[in-house]
Amino acid sequence: MAIDPILDAVPELRNATAIEPLMGGLTNTNYKVTAPSGCYVVRISGKDTSLLAIDRENEVHNTVAAAETGVGAPFVAALPEHDALVLGFLEGEVMDADKLRRGDRLAAVAESCRRLHAGRRFLQDFDMFAIQPRYLEIVRARDFRLPDRYEDFEPQIRAIEAAMRVRPEPTVPCNNDLLAENFIDVGGEMRLIDYEYSGNNEPSFELGNVWSESNLSLGQLEELVAHYYGRPLRNKVARARLWGLMSKYGWTLWGSIQVGISDLDFDFWGWAMEKYERAAEELDGPLFEQLLSDVQRED
Repeated sequence: MAIDPILDAVPELRNATAIEPLMGGLTNTNYKVTAPSGCYVVRISGKDTSLLAIDRENEVHNTVAAAETGVGAPFVAALPEHDALVLGFLEGEVMDADKLRRGDRLAAVAESCRRLHAGRRFLQDFDMFAIQPRYLEIVRARDFRLPDRYEDFEPQIRAIEAAMRVRPEPTVPCNNDLLAENFIDVGGEMRLIDYEYSGNNEPSFELGNVWSESNLSLGQLEELVAHYYGRPLRNKVARARLWGLMSKYGWTLWGSIQVGISDLDFDFWGWAMEKYERAAEELDGPLFEQLLSDVQRED
């Protein structure tokens, strides 16, 4: 999809003086557009993204709601006829895993999550226990690659689901895709971008996803939980850990699907296997049963 029709369709983008590709996205093509009225991001969707559980109507609704909290980027326009979304450009420091692993920004990460979670409800719900089986059906139906032993872990996954349903958390508006690069430090305040997978979900999923995506230490996860809930509650730490494990297991299949459909020059299989190997290590690990017990505690 060419960007010129999008520039013509959005008044804020007209008479653009610079158009620069933005690197880092794994699903879409992104541009920074500088125009007399300001700087913007133009996101053009990749092909077949509905297979990845992305609903563009849901994304637009939630992007607007996130902008209202002051955590998301300013919303400018959605152009479904061009598979495009236009947002205000956030001038700040983009995070990466190394920066988050330093540990000095965990309080700001937790605060940004709290602000997002306090906003108005998102359009749809997000539940990795429902998404992962849908991904698996697609992988099987299209004969995409599946890691060795992947399906052998299904009994453990169902055990996680049963344990976590005992004391479910009230759901809140969540981003659900908190890799480090989706945090931007703007003047010491963390902003959150990219709402493709957003939906109402348990807040502990967000914390576990941060931990998993940036490969934080267990001590840093406890600190993140303490910043969010006020203290490092044992059941919340276990809940975040299990959600982090579940997200790695589920996103493994996202990578498998991308291997089959994406035109981007990226090693999706290597990306998926890194997640899967960490998930398998935890599923086979000596602490797995204890986590199932801890997540059902009252404190």
